Amino acid sequence: MKPAIETREISKRFGAVQANDQISLVVDKGSVHGIVGENGAGKSTLLKMLFGFYTPNSGDILVDGEHCRFSNPTDAMSAGIAMVHQHFMLVEPFTVLENIILGAEGAGLLKRACAEASVKIKKLEEEFGFNLPLDTPVSHLSVGERQRVEILKALYRGAETLILDEPTAVLTPQECDQLFALINVLKSQGKTVLFVTHKLHEIIAVTDAVTVIRGGKVITRMATSETTPDQLAEAMVGAKITRAVEAEDRGGAAQARLRLTNVCALSDMGHAALDSISFELYDGEVLGVAGVAGNGQTELLEVLSGMRRVTDGEVTISGKVTNTSDHMYDPIMLRDMGLAHIAEDRLKTGVVSSMTGRENAVLGYQRTNDFSKGGLLKLNAIADAADTYYETQDVRPRDPDLPLEALSGGNQQKLVIAREIARDPEIMVIGQPTRGVDIGAVTKIHDQIIALRNQGKALLVVSADLDELMVVSDRIAVMCDGKLAGIVPVDQADERTLGLMMAGDASTAEQQTQASV
Repeated sequence: MKPAIETREISKRFGAVQANDQISLVVDKGSVHGIVGENGAGKSTLLKMLFGFYTPNSGDILVDGEHCRFSNPTDAMSAGIAMVHQHFMLVEPFTVLENIILGAEGAGLLKRACAEASVKIKKLEEEFGFNLPLDTPVSHLSVGERQRVEILKALYRGAETLILDEPTAVLTPQECDQLFALINVLKSQGKTVLFVTHKLHEIIAVTDAVTVIRGGKVITRMATSETTPDQLAEAMVGAKITRAVEAEDRGGAAQARLRLTNVCALSDMGHAALDSISFELYDGEVLGVAGVAGNGQTELLEVLSGMRRVTDGEVTISGKVTNTSDHMYDPIMLRDMGLAHIAEDRLKTGVVSSMTGRENAVLGYQRTNDFSKGGLLKLNAIADAADTYYETQDVRPRDPDLPLEALSGGNQQKLVIAREIARDPEIMVIGQPTRGVDIGAVTKIHDQIIALRNQGKALLVVSADLDELMVVSDRIAVMCDGKLAGIVPVDQADERTLGLMMAGDASTAEQQTQASV
């Protein structure tokens, strides 16, 4: 049987950067094929060539044995290739049905198009085991349901090969299990899945074969049954990955550095986003915050970092009231108090992607004495800082003069983390610290978080990755529907319990709360 997708020595260069260097890839038809590699290894460039965003400088792409040349994603979709992005491409006010047929209505009148599409979609749902409410607006769906809408949309358009880019990044453990079950159904029906993730245990769990990319080249391709997560990690980075820092027992009573008392806040749409949230964060502690995306974590980070005012209750930092319904410290004032913020959405509030890496390295701190004098920037000091950050965090490519948008998401994140840690803050508010970051950098970032904790700093970490929270946290707070479902000591936490609390299981939340008292 001819491979579903084959690439023969395809290469892609951006100026001086060789992103892909003669990559040859074979993806068997009806299989689940994993692709892993460090940030900047060339995975995203490869995927974008397979989906028509980029055209190779050289080499060939074959689909079902036929040579193809994609000028845009429409060409790729016509060849049966679809991509489900990490950030869903859905119109939230539209219904499930409207999102599925958007751009492929197939009839002049919308009513007729919807009627005809409903018949086809219901057949697909029966074939692949979907059960989606077609008349419900997407905004009312869970994250896992939205992802299934994206997959069903791809199948509706005739996809034979689905590229899943970091598909579990924002899912609960239960939703991950549902996704893996769906992938097995797709495979049983003859579909091919290209599965791209930094979570190596998922590669082992769901794929048939895996290709490792490093430095823009294919390092190895192997059957998944013949490898382990440790072997994959070593192939990705070219060396064994070891944890350098462990949490220390600080002992004694610690000071409450951050306190929330009955905090309420509204979302941008005017809905209740935080509902009477109360907790304390202590010096020398990492408090993890878990929850399905959209349950108030974003608003919590914004309240703490001076970007959103509370409607009731209060926030105090180091004994000073910083956020009430009457007044709020802005981000500059909070930075002066020793608070650093790593934004959950770096492209929205953490960086300016059109600016250079050098400029982003001091963004938010450009007016400090370190980087300016008399209203003029100290360009040499800025250059030295950027070079240091690129070196210590291994940001690739090692060229601070490139615009930040030329870097992969993981390398952008590494620069943001270096910038904020360099200020030696007393308290850090961190959103999704390792989203899109490779296994080697994940370990380093975790070590840095724990090292800061060991130094007596107070850290609040919001993450969709429960494994991550259980590695770095002392306690884990779970949010559901804007409320605090409970706070669990990490030694009493497990994935199933946290997942149930995230899903709103009141009995589990009550049991864990009583156990932690």
